[in-house]
Amino acid sequence: MKSTPIFALFIFQFVSSVVFSAERPNVVWLISEDNSMHYLKMYDEYGVETPRIAELAQNGLIYDHAFSNAPVCSVARTTLITGCYGPRIGTQYHRKSVAVPMPEGLKMFPAYLRDAGYYTANHSKTDYNAVEGKGVWDMSSNKATWRARKEGQPFFYKQSFTATHESSLHFSKQLMANEKTITDPETVFVAPYHPDTKTFRYTNARYRDRMQLVDQQIGAVVDQLKADGLLEETFIFYFGDHGGVLPRGKGYAYESGLHVPLVVRVPEKWKHLVDAELGSRQSGFVSFIDFGPTTLHLAGVNVPEQVDGRPFLGEGVKAVEVNKRDTAFGYADRFDEKYDLVRTWRKGRFEYIRNYQPFNFDGLQNNYRYRMLAFQEWRELYQAGKLNDAQRAFFEPRPVELLYDVEADPHEVHNLASDPQYASVLKEMRSELSLFVSDLPDLSFYPESYLAEAAFENPVEFGKKRQKQIARLVKIADLSLLPFSKAKPELVKALEAKNPWVKYWGLIACSSFGEEAKEFAPIAIELAKNDSNRLVRIRAAEFLGLIGAADPQATFRQALKETDSGIEAGLILNSLVLLRDGKPGYEFEIDKSLFQPNVLENDTVARRLEYLAD
Repeated sequence: MKSTPIFALFIFQFVSSVVFSAERPNVVWLISEDNSMHYLKMYDEYGVETPRIAELAQNGLIYDHAFSNAPVCSVARTTLITGCYGPRIGTQYHRKSVAVPMPEGLKMFPAYLRDAGYYTANHSKTDYNAVEGKGVWDMSSNKATWRARKEGQPFFYKQSFTATHESSLHFSKQLMANEKTITDPETVFVAPYHPDTKTFRYTNARYRDRMQLVDQQIGAVVDQLKADGLLEETFIFYFGDHGGVLPRGKGYAYESGLHVPLVVRVPEKWKHLVDAELGSRQSGFVSFIDFGPTTLHLAGVNVPEQVDGRPFLGEGVKAVEVNKRDTAFGYADRFDEKYDLVRTWRKGRFEYIRNYQPFNFDGLQNNYRYRMLAFQEWRELYQAGKLNDAQRAFFEPRPVELLYDVEADPHEVHNLASDPQYASVLKEMRSELSLFVSDLPDLSFYPESYLAEAAFENPVEFGKKRQKQIARLVKIADLSLLPFSKAKPELVKALEAKNPWVKYWGLIACSSFGEEAKEFAPIAIELAKNDSNRLVRIRAAEFLGLIGAADPQATFRQALKETDSGIEAGLILNSLVLLRDGKPGYEFEIDKSLFQPNVLENDTVARRLEYLAD
């Protein structure tokens, strides 16, 4: 008899929980793949009309400054699902070499919705760089639907639309000649960094057609919600999963790769949760780290402390506060086989881009990118000397830092970093970004192969324990921002350091200075021959090769022969392709027999060898 009150209390709590859950809003995410805000008329005068998305905006909010944090799919998607910056939690590489665990005590955010009684459905991509764990989705497949939930159960539903995916532009010359576009190629806008050719015009037109198709597909889902009587109980988020896919969009940390459209339709039943006038445009900066926390907050679920984002909608969130937010952090690391290390700091009207390895030019071979005819033609025109300054920049070493006034120069072709008029802006943004990556801490200041070996069992804890060392590496990397004469004493110390990663970054700084640092060639020759760390030897040989001081081929062949890490070999091959395809250019003879068998299983290695064999 004593158990009866406890049992009754359990039933009461269970029933109360179900009823309470039913009195929460539904949330739907509709995501168009591979498109920046530049392709929608509501954002850009050269974009296309998207009437179904515009309908959402009439009953909702348009966000003028929404950012994906990363310009490629799996990294951006993992940022969305975790609410965390990729370089802090070890999810910054695409495609992943290792699926890292979630930060200790943190789950992917839909799991918290499930715990609160929500039905969660994903249609259908996951492709996360972190281990998903249990309890994230009730249903995750191309058949997922909110209609499978229990009667009255609130739901979170996510659907990606692939019509605008990069692969839609992997067409042949024959198709281009025979298949007309709905959009007239003669009327499209061609970005100033692109050559104005028939290929680029056709590619632009075809992509705009795909954007209009996605608009109709999104409208069809909205119609389903309306038919089910759910439209006025459901927040609908429409956004792009990262930047647009024409060359220098997806995969590149410019506005074209990071700035996404975001429209949130607000349902009548729950408009009291939104402190903004419906139909208005919001100027505050929001990023993918914020989307999960916002969804949780709208659902009345506590936002975990471990996430980096914060809600921009929901009870107690004031529009005036959100519209004061004016910064966004972006990151680009290895995407497929193409390595880089770029960090961005968007503040107000300016974007600051820090190229930590500026000699790794944007147009460096990436097999998947170069399936597109426009990419191929762009490189061919560069090699033929038929491009202007803005168009050539994609294939040449970059400045260590770039500063753009995005409002005056939306396509980012006029670098203001050396303009005295903007010296104070440059100094402020440089300082803020440097402090941000140090405090994060940003794990990418160690090579990916070392992280896989030493960090990826618990990336967050690894970073916390080495925060001071990462800050030191950031300072060494930032030597390349100084005049060489001022940087020289610290470069000497770095190249003589016992810590291999200090030497590693000292050599990268030397490569960033190029010919100015030629006096360090004798030290680099010694390091290339005798250093105990393979990647230090490679960075030394890379520096020597870039300035033409010594032939790097023997060092590269020996390192590739020695390594039993496919991840390390991938980084080495990236530098090899750079030295072969860039200036001054070296003829490397590389075949599969050079590698240990397990190294050949690495996807990055396979892609590089495929290219080198052509």
